[in-house]
Amino acid sequence: MNKEPSQSTALLSEIGNRSLSGLALKIFLGGCILWTCFQFWYASPLPFIFNIGKFNDTEARSIHLAFAIFLAYVGFSFHKSSKKVPIIDWVLALVGSFCALYIMLFYAGLAERAGAPTTTDKVIAVLGILAMLEAARRSLGPVLVIIALVFLIYALAGPYMPAIIAHKGASLNKLLSHQWLTTEGVFGVALGVSTGFVFMFVLFGALMERAGAGNYFIKLAFSLLGPMRGGPAKAAVVASGLSGIISGSSIANVVTTGNFTIPVMKKLGFPAHKAGAVEVAASTNGQLTPPIMGAAAFLMVEYVGIPYIAVIKHAILPALISYIALVYIVHLEAVKADLKGLPRQEPLRLVRFLSGLCLTIVLFGLLSLAVYYGMGWIKIVLPNLASYIVSCALLLAYVALVWYASRFPSLENEEQQGAITVAPPPGPTFKAGIYFLLPVVVLIWYLAVEQLSPGLSVFYGLCFMLFILLTHRPLMAWMRGARDIKTQARRGWDDLIQGMIMGARNMIGIGVATATAGIIVGTVTLTGIGDVLIELVEYVSGGSLIIILLLTALTCLVLGMGLPTTANYIVVSALMAPVIVELGAQNDLVVPLIAVHMFVFYFGILADDTPPVGLAAFAASAIARSNPIKTGVQGFTYDIRTAILPFMFLFNTELLLIDVGSVLHLLVVIGAATGAMLIFAAATQGYWLTKNRWWETIALLLITFTLFRPGFWMDMISPPYEYHSGDQLHRLVDEYEVKNDLRIKVRGNSLAGDLVEKTVLLNLPNEGSADERLEAVGLPLSYDAELPSVGLVDFGTPASRAGIDFGWQILNVQLERERLPSQLFYIPALILLGLIALNQRRRHKAVHQAT
Repeated sequence: MNKEPSQSTALLSEIGNRSLSGLALKIFLGGCILWTCFQFWYASPLPFIFNIGKFNDTEARSIHLAFAIFLAYVGFSFHKSSKKVPIIDWVLALVGSFCALYIMLFYAGLAERAGAPTTTDKVIAVLGILAMLEAARRSLGPVLVIIALVFLIYALAGPYMPAIIAHKGASLNKLLSHQWLTTEGVFGVALGVSTGFVFMFVLFGALMERAGAGNYFIKLAFSLLGPMRGGPAKAAVVASGLSGIISGSSIANVVTTGNFTIPVMKKLGFPAHKAGAVEVAASTNGQLTPPIMGAAAFLMVEYVGIPYIAVIKHAILPALISYIALVYIVHLEAVKADLKGLPRQEPLRLVRFLSGLCLTIVLFGLLSLAVYYGMGWIKIVLPNLASYIVSCALLLAYVALVWYASRFPSLENEEQQGAITVAPPPGPTFKAGIYFLLPVVVLIWYLAVEQLSPGLSVFYGLCFMLFILLTHRPLMAWMRGARDIKTQARRGWDDLIQGMIMGARNMIGIGVATATAGIIVGTVTLTGIGDVLIELVEYVSGGSLIIILLLTALTCLVLGMGLPTTANYIVVSALMAPVIVELGAQNDLVVPLIAVHMFVFYFGILADDTPPVGLAAFAASAIARSNPIKTGVQGFTYDIRTAILPFMFLFNTELLLIDVGSVLHLLVVIGAATGAMLIFAAATQGYWLTKNRWWETIALLLITFTLFRPGFWMDMISPPYEYHSGDQLHRLVDEYEVKNDLRIKVRGNSLAGDLVEKTVLLNLPNEGSADERLEAVGLPLSYDAELPSVGLVDFGTPASRAGIDFGWQILNVQLERERLPSQLFYIPALILLGLIALNQRRRHKAVHQAT
């Protein structure tokens, strides 16, 4: 009875709530295709090659928002599903689009009268903001709109607010100009990221899905894990992780993989709500999976100021650990319920499987080395011809892999049958779609090796993906000797059009969300609420960083009940990230900005299954035919077991692969973190080799903490730093006792006039005198007083970004002490783990003998 409402609610932010037909449908589809073509042109180097159709960032953002608003009014109705688009919606769509285009059409005039808007400017701004807010309400629900309105009211009513959050206020003219006629508000960084490369990554995923890559990853997961105990549930986790590579949307992930995995899990004995919950937990974590993460990950590039490949590097270990933990949680559930796996189509010959796996790994290793060093050599010897040679080599590799895949049964035959009932054979399944990995390889190559921008990298990946989409079906048919080559070619064009429409359709919610969230960011810059919030949060939390983190996590979860991950991330990161960094520094904890943003991102993702409004849970319950609230609660309990990770990587940044100096160090970090996550899962499940006793659960939690943060115990024995008076700074830098990382405690007045002490970390250059190295990071010093004081700090320097200002004093310099490695505490933790294992094994054996 609930199936249809649940499903329509769940897909609201993905596909719209109107069933269009006739002219309205043609206009909607045409708008999607035009938007996709514009974004493809803007991301490409073609405008600069042909010197036509060039748009600056502001103009492109204006066009991007105009498309998003127009399609939102056509695709989403005012209050309930409908087929017809009323006249008022067409009017609102055109008015909203024109208001968005206004900043592009009258760009020169607005630049000349900056800060002095005319009556027309103000009318357009009012209409534009109202039209955008209504588009956001239709496509995303009321929560983001309410938050944006609160911030607009706060900007105007600052002097009338309670003293603790009061500010001088902004006039209506200034507010409208700041929010709509400049790049500080709606047309700011968030919309710029959505315009610059989020659209292209979403399109990349949509085209891969249409080509069949999503089905390939699902079948691959089932072939590897399906026959294991609780195998379909494990396959659901892995398939959702692999689908996350091309999706970046938890709801899209649920409806794609869930149609295969949930019915099979139910058939093998999982209760309906648990089958849906496993899919929900796995799909929400899919947004963490590099290289194509959720749209919020691309915003980190701008907010943190690091390249996208660095975001991938920091995200990859938490994503890997999360999925390993989910697989293990599912395994424990299957063991407790004594569930079985899927039958195989044919017996697995272990020797043949292992030899084939080893051969595949070796071949991929050799191919990777040949590509890496071969391309590097070609670029040196034949720089002008390198791109042509590499393109030809890539084309040959594609044709060879398609030919190789054509020798194995097509995966699409199984796709027609719905739920998987028998585990496909691993080898043929992997080989039948191996060429789908090539576009991802191209994307990673341009991001990591060529180090191009994310937008240009995904453009080249998309070009290759388009070629595959149009050619792989007819090429496969020709190689198999089939006669329907023309039909398959037409199908390729149909897939292309459908993929373009799907990509644009999935961007409507993201486009209006990033624009609406720009109001919040604009209010922060206009009113200085950041400094006010620091005082408020510090007062509420009593200065405790742990309480602040808990409040931030709770805020993400609550806001996530009504906001998509992207909007949630923008709101919370804009407000709370600076607060966490600042209060961490005041508590002598230097928290990297990326760690804080990853913390907010992680809990924003987790909100997709937070009851009572988790949209991913509604989508899964529609497929599982279970209670959506019960499904959401169960999915949340699975996901919350991985929520220890973001807390840990704030205190142990090695989990984000920060300051990991060698391969051995990397292996130790990965092994310890993965083991800790598995032990934590066993502790919270109350079951490891057998049912836990209470003291075993406490011991497992203690072992988890030790593996995640061994430095906590080492710090109690041997302090990590030697403290030197601030007047020794010049000597310590001059004698290279401070090599690169300068850790100092400073004191001075904040912008609010309060006296603040905090610890900061600055990265000094390798060469130069002490004065030159200090001035390079923005620390010109005066030694007139007992402690050195800071002179004029240049804007944009590391010292300026750390919040140091003129007249601040250097209280002390902190040098790392030489001490034993903190990993020594792994030894007693592992011994305790072994004792628990022996005890549980003995009890497990006794139970089996008794039965």
